Amino acid sequence: MALPVSFVRLSLLLLVALPFCATHPGPAFHAPREFQRALGSDGHGLVARRSIAEAPVDTNITTNSSFVLAADRTYRKDPLNGFRKYPGGWNISEVHYWASVGYTAAPLFSIALVWFVLFFLVMLGICCHHCCCPHHSYKYSRTAYALSLILLILFTCAAIAGCVMLYDGQGKFHKSTTTTLDFVVSQANFTVDNLRNLSDSLSAAKKVDIGRFLLPADVQNQINEIQGKLNTSATDLATRTTDNSEKINKLLNRVRIALIVIAAVMLLLAFVGFLLSIFGLEFLVSVLVVTGWILVTGTFILCGVFLLLHNVVSDTCVAMDEWVAHPTEHTALDDIIPCVEPATANESLYRSRQVTFQLVNLVNQVITNVSNRNFPPMAMPFYYNQSGPLMPLLCNPFTPDLSNRTCSRGEVTLNNATQVWKSFECQTTTVSGAEICTTVGRVTPRIYRQMEAGVTVSQGLYQYGPFLIQLEDCTFVRDTFTNINQNYCPDLQRYSKWVYVGLVMVSSAVMLSLIFWVIYARERRHRVYNKQFIVGHNYPTEDKPAPTAPNA
Repeated sequence: MALPVSFVRLSLLLLVALPFCATHPGPAFHAPREFQRALGSDGHGLVARRSIAEAPVDTNITTNSSFVLAADRTYRKDPLNGFRKYPGGWNISEVHYWASVGYTAAPLFSIALVWFVLFFLVMLGICCHHCCCPHHSYKYSRTAYALSLILLILFTCAAIAGCVMLYDGQGKFHKSTTTTLDFVVSQANFTVDNLRNLSDSLSAAKKVDIGRFLLPADVQNQINEIQGKLNTSATDLATRTTDNSEKINKLLNRVRIALIVIAAVMLLLAFVGFLLSIFGLEFLVSVLVVTGWILVTGTFILCGVFLLLHNVVSDTCVAMDEWVAHPTEHTALDDIIPCVEPATANESLYRSRQVTFQLVNLVNQVITNVSNRNFPPMAMPFYYNQSGPLMPLLCNPFTPDLSNRTCSRGEVTLNNATQVWKSFECQTTTVSGAEICTTVGRVTPRIYRQMEAGVTVSQGLYQYGPFLIQLEDCTFVRDTFTNINQNYCPDLQRYSKWVYVGLVMVSSAVMLSLIFWVIYARERRHRVYNKQFIVGHNYPTEDKPAPTAPNA
């Protein structure tokens, strides 16, 4: 048996979509037929999810999975398949899925490429024109001047608004991603704690010695085997949780810093460019235009990346919701978080129930054969002057075939046994190294402590056994997915959209601002030269000729 330690991959799945290896189940375990029938009869069996071993996933785009996750949402054009629609649904191990989701960001990548090439050609053309045609006419249009100024102000305000939205969006996106990650880590740590508590309970069971009665040797050997696997799985999951949470936190912090820097730089660029254009500092405007040309290209590329991330997050949330709603179907998500086959899960349940059954029987054996019997003084060490009312037996939660059992009248449960038995404890004195009751009672303090330890261990096994099954048959993961889909996915989708919309606003506004920096600076230069020409030649404004100069 090997426990699924792939739960922590949920954080990568949601945030960076990079799965890591799973711990796969070991050789199949075949529980006794009575136990298997008991599972079917008492309703504590496993969800019949198909395991990976039962139906390997076809990695082709025409998958043979019985259920396609997020089929409607992921039905996009696939550039690797002749731009035909991708039918395979959510599958982060499928290259065609990434190609189709990446194609959604193709318009932004195309804009970045067209902007970079076209603006370069325009700047090259302007330089050639200035070098080859040095004589220019300084025609001036009040309409063009006013319109360029109005549009420059408008696009500068749009750039500022985009920067504000980007800054606010990245803060909320960072908070939502870290909150989701914290939840996933807390669930993983909860799993680790339960696995270790179960291991500790099994370890304590081996040490239970009630009235010189011990668990059988074969049961102790089985406990050793299961305990080793539990400790290995818990340690592996804890290590993976710590390592991956640190890596994801570093990535999220870097993304946050990068977005803050982009928002600040683009805001500064838009504001400084506006001021330099207003004051007519053409050389500095030209330097900013070249700088902005490169920054706008990079920002458009980042827009595409965040649009891709937004679509992957949305696809994943839909896929998780559908995976939870179809627990018996084999899907692509089973490759990321494989649910082990029932035989492996049955082994854990069988062993935990077996040890619980044996421990309760051990306690009852001591009560029946030692505490509730009146031995003569020569029957040491079973005689310790026990007397008084008989102690009630401990209710065994399982029958001999390990199915659930209802307590009989007069039995005490695992929850209240120690409190009830406390009234049967006698006061003792030591005689020849042995405890002898000096008051009415059925157990000495030492035997009571041993029985209390046995009950505590049995209660631990009874409590953590079902959790282990929930973990192995993916019930725990399904519950976690449901929680994430309802409480965390809406914020992840909303604020990732805010980020890429803010980036689009900033990129577009600064791109248009760059153009109107040049236009407004040209119109302003023509206006100033035009006024100087009119004043110098004493022309009326309406009769002025078009001034020319050797240098533009």
